[in-house]
Amino acid sequence: MDQQEWTRIFKNEIAVLQSKGHTWTLEFDETILPNSPEPGWKMYIRKTSARFRCTSCRRSWPSNRVMVIFHMHLMDGQGTVKVRPLRQECNRCHNAPMVKPHVESNNIQILMENLVEKIRIKCYHENLGQKKRQYNAFDVKNPHEPNHCEGCKLGICTKE
Repeated sequence: MDQQEWTRIFKNEIAVLQSKGHTWTLEFDETILPNSPEPGWKMYIRKTSARFRCTSCRRSWPSNRVMVIFHMHLMDGQGTVKVRPLRQECNRCHNAPMVKPHVESNNIQILMENLVEKIRIKCYHENLGQKKRQYNAFDVKNPHEPNHCEGCKLGICTKE
C-alpha cells in the first residue's frame, strides 16, 4: 500500500477547505475500529476495490469488498483524518498473514473525493446532498470469502 499516494491525493482534494483557514492531515492508524471513534470524532466507512498479494506464497487476488475506515476530527482550525484500509488473507496458505490492500490511484481519488464530501457534511455541517461516487470495480471470478476478510471479521463488510 502506497501511503504517499494516499497522502498526495488527500492533500489535493482537501485543498478546497484550506480557504477556510484550516489545515488537515491524513494519518494511517491500524488501531481505529469501526463504530468506535474517540469522543468528538466522526466516522465514515467506505468500500472500494483493491488487489492483494500473499506474503507467503505470492498469490495475488482482486477484491471488490475492501472496506476503508476513516475517523475525522476538526478542532481550532486543525483537522485530522485517521484512515485504516482493511486487510485480507490468502485462502490457500495455512496461517496466512493478513495483507494490506493495493488500491489503484483512480480508486484512491474516488475515496478521497467522497471523504472530503463527508468532512464538509460532518465537520462543517454543509448540506451537499449525496453524490456517492462509485469506485472502479474489478472483474472478480471467485466469491468473497468472509473467513479471510478483516472487514467481515469486524462486522462491517458489505454483503451486497
